[in-house]
Amino acid sequence: MSFFLKGDLILVRVSILERKMIEYNAPDMKRINHALKVTAFAHVIADGEKIGKRDKVLLLCAAVLHDIGIHEAEKQYNSASGQLQEKLGPAIAYQMLIGLGFTKSERERICFLIGHHHTYTIKNDILLQILFEADFIVNIDEGDFPDGTDYKMIENKNFKTKTGIDIFEKLILTDKG
Repeated sequence: MSFFLKGDLILVRVSILERKMIEYNAPDMKRINHALKVTAFAHVIADGEKIGKRDKVLLLCAAVLHDIGIHEAEKQYNSASGQLQEKLGPAIAYQMLIGLGFTKSERERICFLIGHHHTYTIKNDILLQILFEADFIVNIDEGDFPDGTDYKMIENKNFKTKTGIDIFEKLILTDKG
């Protein structure tokens, strides 16, 4: 039986995973803060989109670990590219998820989200869409886009959820317009 039936333990699992992510990434505060911010925005968007408790915890766990492959990509390939994160992150994440009460299918779902969080061609997966949107918002805030970026085009091309669009317009278009 999955831990999802045990109510309040859900957020405890996310918290334990956040701690594991911090330990794995320490002392890289940039990566730690990025993961925590993406997780927070994913939570807000998921609540706004009325995502159910089970799916929300899978999403939040994927958000916590979405960039977990960066250090290994830098070590192996001297690159932090999105494609390498997608390639290397799921195996690292899967090991972190063992022992936290997730079923095999839940671990696989979380790893799927991690392994596709830079694959913007998948359009019919609401959890992946929310993860995209949360990551975009944080990446823009962190200055990962050059001056002159057409943020309205980014919104039109990449944002689909009502909540994500609302946040993007209030935080990004208002500021960078």
